[in-house]
Amino acid sequence: MKTAIIHQRFLVSTGISTDTRNIKPGSIFFALKGANFNGNLFAAQAIEKGAICAIVDDSDAALNDKEYIVVKNSLEALQKLAKFHRKFLGIPIIGITGSNGKTTTKELIYNVLSKKYTVTATQGNLNNHIGVPLSLLAMDEETELGLIEMGANHPGEIEFLSNIVMPDYGFITNFGKAHLEGFGSLDGVIQAKTELYRHLKENKKLIFLNLDDEVQRLEINYKHNFTFGTNRKAQVKVIYPETYNAAEIIFNDTTFKSQLSGAYNSKNMAAALCIGLYFKVPVDEIREAIENYIPSNNRSQIIERNSNKIYLDAYNANPTSMMASLQHFNKVKTNTTKIVILGDMGELGNASETEHQIIVNFLENADISEMYLVGKQFKKTTTNKPNIIKFETTENIKKHLHLAELENCSILIKGSRSMALEKILEVFEPKV
Repeated sequence: MKTAIIHQRFLVSTGISTDTRNIKPGSIFFALKGANFNGNLFAAQAIEKGAICAIVDDSDAALNDKEYIVVKNSLEALQKLAKFHRKFLGIPIIGITGSNGKTTTKELIYNVLSKKYTVTATQGNLNNHIGVPLSLLAMDEETELGLIEMGANHPGEIEFLSNIVMPDYGFITNFGKAHLEGFGSLDGVIQAKTELYRHLKENKKLIFLNLDDEVQRLEINYKHNFTFGTNRKAQVKVIYPETYNAAEIIFNDTTFKSQLSGAYNSKNMAAALCIGLYFKVPVDEIREAIENYIPSNNRSQIIERNSNKIYLDAYNANPTSMMASLQHFNKVKTNTTKIVILGDMGELGNASETEHQIIVNFLENADISEMYLVGKQFKKTTTNKPNIIKFETTENIKKHLHLAELENCSILIKGSRSMALEKILEVFEPKV
């Protein structure tokens, strides 16, 4: 009953706020709690700053019955409101998950579908138990299609989020060695990510499948599917040309170019093509949408700085995505000096030492001139190669690069979010 009451308030509000530092006047404030904060303590401040209502789970924080609603748990109230709103709108929703490329694939699909529909998509990577409800609540009656990214680092999270989102369609980008600390193994990753497909199958909804992925091929007998890939059984057959710069795909003898670094992004492009075709977006408009997409936020970016070409993919990293980046970069044909700068990969648990050493073992035989490793995990690895140099922090390598004054180089930068390797770009800023 309280969810319906809150929803009535929500419909006349300007949206949801969870942080009093950026309250939207006319919004509803949810007093969320975390390890180091308690939103209940700021509910009155939210009202003072213009919120029309505060949802609190501490009765002492409710100063009156008009502007405050007391619930058992503010986070659960937010999640229930999101599910209620999703049912209220009743629009088709596509759910996306996977180990690598979720956000890039989501953005490509958004660009494609926006050619024909009014689409509301997850902003950035708001893909967890708080971000997903906020993404659903960003949809309104003008939204024709929803595109929701779902992330997880423990079993059961995708199932939980799927029960809130209730997607009509779903796609898993891939299965890789991400968040091994929470999933335990690659098999654990597969079991967790396929929670999305299991949810869709139980509800007789449609799944998009990449038939070049051996795990996804196992779902081919499920009748509600739409497929792509180089596999002869794929409904959308594509070719992945061997390219050493920006990713490309070929469909029906037409080349789709992109501004994405790395051939591994070709499959993300093919997914966007497949989903666009399913939703009847004209092929020429799909190609235009893919080719015009400019990556940002340190994901698959190609950046020219003076005489250097930088392949920046420093938003995050795991063993699967890092190896894919290195294998691609190793094949790049160039007259410039090839350099890699790699940062630690996080959340690997007991597998961390082994996985970092595997990366170093690959580098020892790579066709790359200089290799810089950054972080405490890479520092533990062993190598006899003099051109593999280790630094403990991002600031340390920045100082080294300032002195090196690199010119005419092709540079791959890849690491986990905690390493903030994008700060290295400051070294390549034009000298004033």
